[in-house]
Amino acid sequence: LLENSEELIRLGLKPTEIIDGYNLATQKILEEFLPSVVVDEVKDLTNVSEIRKPIRTALMSKQYGNEDFLADLVIKAALSVYNRESGHFNVDNVRVCKILGCGIESSQVINGMIFKKAVEGDVKSMKNAKVVCYTCPVDVQATETKGTVLIKTAEELKNFSKGEENVLEAQIKAIADSGAKVIVSGGKYGDLALHYINKFGMMAVRLQSKFDLRRLCQTVGATALTKLIAPTAEELGSIDAAFIDEIGGTSVVVFEQDSKSTKISTIVIRGSTDNLMDDIERAMNDGLNTFKVLTRDGRLVAGAGACEIELARKITDYAETLPGLEQYAVGKFAEALQSLPVIIAQNGGINQQDILSLLLSSHQEGRHADGVDIGSDSAAVQNSLTNLILDLYLTKYWGVKYASQVTSTILQVDQIICSKPAGGPKPPQQQGHWDQD
Repeated sequence: LLENSEELIRLGLKPTEIIDGYNLATQKILEEFLPSVVVDEVKDLTNVSEIRKPIRTALMSKQYGNEDFLADLVIKAALSVYNRESGHFNVDNVRVCKILGCGIESSQVINGMIFKKAVEGDVKSMKNAKVVCYTCPVDVQATETKGTVLIKTAEELKNFSKGEENVLEAQIKAIADSGAKVIVSGGKYGDLALHYINKFGMMAVRLQSKFDLRRLCQTVGATALTKLIAPTAEELGSIDAAFIDEIGGTSVVVFEQDSKSTKISTIVIRGSTDNLMDDIERAMNDGLNTFKVLTRDGRLVAGAGACEIELARKITDYAETLPGLEQYAVGKFAEALQSLPVIIAQNGGINQQDILSLLLSSHQEGRHADGVDIGSDSAAVQNSLTNLILDLYLTKYWGVKYASQVTSTILQVDQIICSKPAGGPKPPQQQGHWDQD
């Protein structure tokens, strides 16, 4: 849009006239033309075959060839945390855990959370257990101020250390008596505390990340406690299974929750290199955000550049009906819309002029769903609807709206004032202990 506006300015048009033309084109697209190019709509978000089409398209741009397998993972993870009653979906409720080794086909979805950690104590697994979460260390609590203790006899010294042990044992016993079987802490575990935790048959897990601890509390329904005290029934969470496992030589702790009651699910990504897994994670985020958009608006438009070419054709016809100078700006807006299929053709190594002429003639003949066929050796078009290449309506809507707004804002700028540091010699470096005065 900006490059095209530069051409118009060189031809003698004023920036205000270009802005008016761009605003006219944007308004016409958003209110009339874009709703008219909708080709499909997702009405039931629990229907896997319906939501697969746009999610598959989003994944295909980053993981071509693996889109079907990855789409199944994204759909399974998204539906497990999707609130069907309120229609609410939070992307952060689907976590990603990357474990090196094996291939992409070994990736899986777990209802609950998984951490690349080992348990602290001797107990390795628990089923149908109550969970208590602490943000403080599980150890003897140190006093805030220093104290002096006067010990006169050996018996007093013996009782002093024993009293500390008895206090810690009473604290751990109170936690065990509350029904908790799994202790999760954001701080360290003391050796003495671990001894008593093992004695009472509880499982101990340490999570150093406060964000992981917060999400685990959300998963199990627990309240994070700041002091080492016995939890009440309301502060305890519950988990179907907590156990230690080994995936590809990596020790992990799994908190598994029943699929009906889970609030967080985790996609375990496997891959041969870290770069590959990073690419898969980015593709997964695209797929999950696609599902989130579908919860707001399920309308779909033809992909592979078909939607942009059809909009460009309609805008070109609209520009010819305008009497004023705005018609040139509206025409340039149509040219800007054609840049997307041109870029797709460039990425596919296809001659951009050939594909552009093919698309324009195809849409002029009424085949409105025809887009770029990057699988062909030469310039060719394909029906995006039959090949299930579908884009989100809202993505196109906000893309056009924001692009037009940014262009208009930049064109309104008359002067840019830049401040530079003053010239001359730099002041001498003073000693470090001197203040500014």
